[in-house]
Amino acid sequence: MQTKRVVFRHTFLPYLLCLPQLAITLVFFIWPALQAIRQSMLQQDAFGLSTTFVGLANFRTLLRDPSYLSSVHVTIIFSVATAALAMSLALLFAVVADRVIRGTNTYRTVLIWPYAVAPAVAGVLWYFLFNPSIGIATYALAQLGIDFNPVISSTDALIMVVIAAAWKQVSYNFLFFLAGLQAIPNSVFEAAAIDGAGPMKRFWTIVLPLLSPTTFFLLVVNMVYAFFETFAIIHATTQGGPGQSTSILVYKVWRDGFVAQDLGGSAAQSVVLMTIVIALTVIQFRFVERRVEY
Repeated sequence: MQTKRVVFRHTFLPYLLCLPQLAITLVFFIWPALQAIRQSMLQQDAFGLSTTFVGLANFRTLLRDPSYLSSVHVTIIFSVATAALAMSLALLFAVVADRVIRGTNTYRTVLIWPYAVAPAVAGVLWYFLFNPSIGIATYALAQLGIDFNPVISSTDALIMVVIAAAWKQVSYNFLFFLAGLQAIPNSVFEAAAIDGAGPMKRFWTIVLPLLSPTTFFLLVVNMVYAFFETFAIIHATTQGGPGQSTSILVYKVWRDGFVAQDLGGSAAQSVVLMTIVIALTVIQFRFVERRVEY
């Protein structure tokens, strides 16, 4: 069987078709990234009237800053916890939704709705649920003898933002896991059932290996989401507090740049953050992808 190939009549037509996407990438990614690298090597005076080239001084200062190192630690915990919670819950819901016979569309629609909620709205929603004075969730925990107060407790605040960020991302993961489950032929499960494999064994030996490409893709997406797209949730709930315990790297970049007006230091932080995310993505593709079964 021969594969039909598309042949363009004009040599420049393929490049012309790619031009809009290349322009978007250039304007919204490459140019800002180059500007950030340039700004990270500059330092302005207190009034912003003069700029001095300082080379790598901003990076050296950054690596000696205890508050920045603390933000790195918080970001690692936050991103790993958010990705693990969002992906595990999404996989659980997808498995259940795949077996639902009645009300399937309603069940799936309800699970997809949170993805349409803006991150800031999601943060405010969970802030009210865990508010120590009027929060329903806080009241329920108090009835169980658990004193949960994200306003004064660093651990409780971190738990609250992790739950809010994971809740926002569950719907996205759910769609991909459900699509992956529906792509698995029923004959595979029937053959395993005939061989005497129980539901749990079928899940661990059939479902998870066949879902490994989807899981790998979602792992990369969720890590990027936790590093970059959770700023609004942090800002709407804790503003990085209490005591900078929820100040992740992307929030510290904004606070140091737009509040403290340290443009050089903020740019250096953004360059480091970009480098970390690129390194994590490369590591995932280099080592984790080896375990993926296509």
